[in-house]
Amino acid sequence: QVQLVESGGGLVQAGGSLRLSCAASPRTFSRHGMGWFRQAPGKEREFLANLRWIDGYTWYADSVKGRFTISRDNAKTTVYLQMKSLKPEDTAVYYCAADQKGSTLYNDNYVRESAYDSWGQGTQVIVSS
Repeated sequence: QVQLVESGGGLVQAGGSLRLSCAASPRTFSRHGMGWFRQAPGKEREFLANLRWIDGYTWYADSVKGRFTISRDNAKTTVYLQMKSLKPEDTAVYYCAADQKGSTLYNDNYVRESAYDSWGQGTQVIVSS
């Protein structure tokens, strides 16, 4: 199982921006997709974004379309979540996840936690009003 580590979380004012990073150990590994999820206190874990590895195609939850962007660096070693126009309701622990088996390539499985093999420990994002 690959190890994933999120970073870049912190405290930000409403309307501000933040970029989260997801680094892997080993730095490169075979994968079919990467996803970002979040979990707010008292709520279920929520799908945010998915990146299909073969071509970089992306999908987004309606709640973050136009505000959040999932991407990878040129070396394909790090995945990012660029967040802008942040709102207090974005406050949550943010997780990155990897699909190594190809489950996220079928139907709408990319929105399901069960489609991902490896998860990071999460990074806290707090948006103040």
